[in-house]
Amino acid sequence: MLRLTEVKLPLDHPEEALQAAILKKLQITPAELVSFSIFKRSYDARKKEDIVFVYILDVETTQEKRLLQRFKKDPHVVLTPDTSYRYVAQAPNTATASLANRPIVIGAGPCGIFAGLLLAQMGFRPLILERGKPVHDRSVDTFGFWSKRKFNPESNAQFGEGGAGTFSDGKLYSRVKDANHHGRKVLEEFVNAGAAPEILYVNKPHIGTYRLVKIVENIRRTIESLGGEFRFESRVQTIEIEEHGENRQVRGVVLATGEYIPSEHVILAVGHSARDTFEMLHQQGVYIEPKPFSIGFRIEHPQSVIDQCRLGSQAGHPVLGAADYQLVHHCSNGRSVYSFCMCPGGQVVAATSEVGRVVTNGMSQYERSGKNANSGIVVGITPEDYPGSPLAGMELQRQLEERAFELGGRTYEAPGQLVGDFLAQQPSTILGSVKPSYRPGVHLCDLSFSLPDYAIAAIREALPAFDKQIKGFAMHDAVLTGVETRTSSPIRIKRNTDYQSLNTAGLYPAGEGAGYAGGILSAGIDGIKVAEAVALNILQGVNQGAGQGATQTA
Repeated sequence: MLRLTEVKLPLDHPEEALQAAILKKLQITPAELVSFSIFKRSYDARKKEDIVFVYILDVETTQEKRLLQRFKKDPHVVLTPDTSYRYVAQAPNTATASLANRPIVIGAGPCGIFAGLLLAQMGFRPLILERGKPVHDRSVDTFGFWSKRKFNPESNAQFGEGGAGTFSDGKLYSRVKDANHHGRKVLEEFVNAGAAPEILYVNKPHIGTYRLVKIVENIRRTIESLGGEFRFESRVQTIEIEEHGENRQVRGVVLATGEYIPSEHVILAVGHSARDTFEMLHQQGVYIEPKPFSIGFRIEHPQSVIDQCRLGSQAGHPVLGAADYQLVHHCSNGRSVYSFCMCPGGQVVAATSEVGRVVTNGMSQYERSGKNANSGIVVGITPEDYPGSPLAGMELQRQLEERAFELGGRTYEAPGQLVGDFLAQQPSTILGSVKPSYRPGVHLCDLSFSLPDYAIAAIREALPAFDKQIKGFAMHDAVLTGVETRTSSPIRIKRNTDYQSLNTAGLYPAGEGAGYAGGILSAGIDGIKVAEAVALNILQGVNQGAGQGATQTA
């Protein structure tokens, strides 16, 4: 099969234009074209009055060898790479006969779900422990908090089946290097579970919150059908670690109920908000180090403003949908400010997981049909900004979230300010044309005191700079909502090349909480990698045991 890249067609091209473009490029007849499929579709909007689709196509033809020779110097006609997934192991009967020491996955976010799915598909029958509720019940609790302020610290936008990504835009793209095509495996499993097939080829695929709920449930059923088990409302209190001198080996976990579950293979796939788990691991001596993250606000504009600037006369085109953006500004004080988790046609959501704290995030439905565009506008910070304990970044997050709770009136409303007032360094008292989407509500105030001075100064410098790239970005009536503090985990639980903890054998830190992912796709990819490492380690132990048995028998 041949792969054709940089195939450009007008925005409103008819379906048959794809075949015509293939025939023209390869100079073959219709009879010589067996079939073709779209591998990737994006659009080039650098010329707003002449936006074009750009395709990567996989083509099956009767003339493959001849064409490869003819186009051997053309980088846009190559052999299609093999992106199929191959399992690294399969559980022998001895590994599946007993459930006494099966692998445990802590956390049912994207990382934990895909780690569990891969282990189940390889026959290892994992046990997935989730502190929160099943995704449907969790959704009821989360929307209940947004509409009625009934907050459940164990079931919210952070905790529960599906993880934090459930209440987001459902973005499925990542910048991680993926030579083994694990990302393709993640996308294919989402499609198998009910996602739209287009996520396999559109440039920036997303699922949307409501669709994610059903998809997560379907993946759970697949894991269960393969012998895996889910246990909800099962928070891990401690991890049992056996110590012999400098050697440390995981032996199992203890739940908050006091129940002990043995296992020598524990995947730690908690999210970036599992702060009590981070504290427990630190107390137990698991090696943790602080890592950079970012802090800032959510900003909301009319989606029409973003569409007009990015798409020109094609704004509102049904195929293009709501436009997005990606911005960065390097400030005079040495800080960098950038847009984060941009949600076209979405809403700002309450994402706290602790009582008495306010946190914001962004979310979109599949249609992205909301009136507002929103994005994080955040400032990068490093451990130099929060020296001390490995958990000092987490404590800074808590302090900022508590301050936001106070500024919002202690009712879980978020503190907010119009961009014009923020730049003029004066409190906001009345909303303008942009109506904030955050629920339970926005309490207007002065955000100058919600973040460290260096962050406020950086954002004040960045907003006018962004306005030069997107006209209207610094419009007076745009709304800032605070605070955005959970852009990524404030820690990294370091691991070796075999994916086990640096100082605790049998513990496999994974995903966002451990500092190895950022978003649904990268978390799913990391879950697959860690599941592969666990499977290989289990088989190594089985084989060593069999060898010892044979030696003893001899």
